[in-house]
Amino acid sequence: MEYEVRFYYSKSELEKIIDRLNSIPELHSNFRIYEKTIQYNHSDTRYDFYSLDVDGRFRLRISRNELNNKCKLSWKKRLANTTKDEVNVEEEKEVRINPDDADNFIYIIENVMHFTVVESYERYRTIFENNDIEIAVDEYPFGICLEIENKSIDKNPNETIKYWANKIGLDINNSYRLSWDDKYEELCAEQGIDCYKELTFDKPMPTIQTKFF
Repeated sequence: MEYEVRFYYSKSELEKIIDRLNSIPELHSNFRIYEKTIQYNHSDTRYDFYSLDVDGRFRLRISRNELNNKCKLSWKKRLANTTKDEVNVEEEKEVRINPDDADNFIYIIENVMHFTVVESYERYRTIFENNDIEIAVDEYPFGICLEIENKSIDKNPNETIKYWANKIGLDINNSYRLSWDDKYEELCAEQGIDCYKELTFDKPMPTIQTKFF
């Protein structure tokens, strides 16, 4: 099970967020990394991943920076009570893939299994972490997402996330309960901007006005 909360902010708040996390001595920061994620749906409509009965995401993610390249296949499924508690709880499974095999893996998914591409997006991610928590600062084309995820194996995950949200100075009641694609679609609808199936930094995007502090 994955326990996490997400907060969304204006792109102008990036430096404030990074500075705040860097000021917490218990956290170790990693190098910023570029990520490209492709989300697929099942080729058989009986197993529609996006149906309310399933409500899942099947994703291939390629990550890279100057130090290393990574690739993983992941499955994330919302539970019935995902948005009813203060902390989101979702089922997640991940498989690591040799990044050199990514193109062949995509070929098999799309041309052999015939899974359909629902959407794709690019972002930059910076991770701050310790044994209890992982805090990701995600730079999307439309704004910044700060995600707090439990990593402790012996502490209460809900209390761990609440503790760190409070330590950063965030009100957990202001967290956004759904995924990036839900946020993006909401922003497009509110601001009268066309939604793109492929989110890239060179396309016109809606904007988030929320301030960090």
